[in-house]
Amino acid sequence: MPTTLEQSPRNGARTRDRVPSRPDDDQVLASPEVTVRVVTEDRTGRADGPRDTARRPRRRGFFRSAITAVLLGAIAVAAFLVIGAVSGLLHFDPFSSTQVDRTPPALLRQMHDLHQFRAARGTFEVNVDTEDDVSLVPAFIAGERTQFNGIGTVDANVDFSKLSSDAVVLGGDGSVTVTLPTPTYATAVVDPARSHVMNRDRGLVDRLAGVFSDSPTSDQDLYVLAGKKMDAAARESTLLPKAEANTRAMLTGLLAKLGHPDVHVVFTQPLAAAAADPATR
Repeated sequence: MPTTLEQSPRNGARTRDRVPSRPDDDQVLASPEVTVRVVTEDRTGRADGPRDTARRPRRRGFFRSAITAVLLGAIAVAAFLVIGAVSGLLHFDPFSSTQVDRTPPALLRQMHDLHQFRAARGTFEVNVDTEDDVSLVPAFIAGERTQFNGIGTVDANVDFSKLSSDAVVLGGDGSVTVTLPTPTYATAVVDPARSHVMNRDRGLVDRLAGVFSDSPTSDQDLYVLAGKKMDAAARESTLLPKAEANTRAMLTGLLAKLGHPDVHVVFTQPLAAAAADPATR
């Protein structure tokens, strides 16, 4: 803090003041007036400025303002996203996931020539209820019970690949007789898009063991069992007579357009059925 000393006469000029006379002294010069000026400098760099004792540090105030601005901005953005999602203005979900398909192209392994006519198809639905019970152990400790709803199809086909040379006979009156093998059942095909597990209960031991298994709840056996039950249900249905009627209608319409209005379609009896029929012996 700089300090300056100034000497100045009391009346603007250097003068002598008279003092009371003493017997041994003459008139004596009076002491000049001394003025002390204190020059202060505030934190703003301005000289002789007033000192602000209540002013807070500028750095603390700056950081506090910045944090407040960031918090207000985050609240504003969050409110905008919530209001937009609720009102439908925003058509995106910030928490949505994207599925990436990294499956390589399919490879053609083999080709087959098909000589079968798909004459009829039946759609079947079956409920599979299986339980793996562990003896002498409660079900909630060990064991598994699964209820599976399976939907699939079974086809009835007519094989044209083994027709003999006399399978088609042209009569003298213009009629045509066609001899075909009896339709047969194809293997049931369970549709995975329409089939699902309705309920699965597993014991504590099975759940713990499933943690260390790559596929603890594989449904492959359920699909196989559902397909077998569909095959059995198809053999008890009227799918084969429906296939025979559809094949007869197809050949009759086709040959009629070729100029043969009188068409007779005959289905041969399967060998197994013929061996079991006493009339054929």
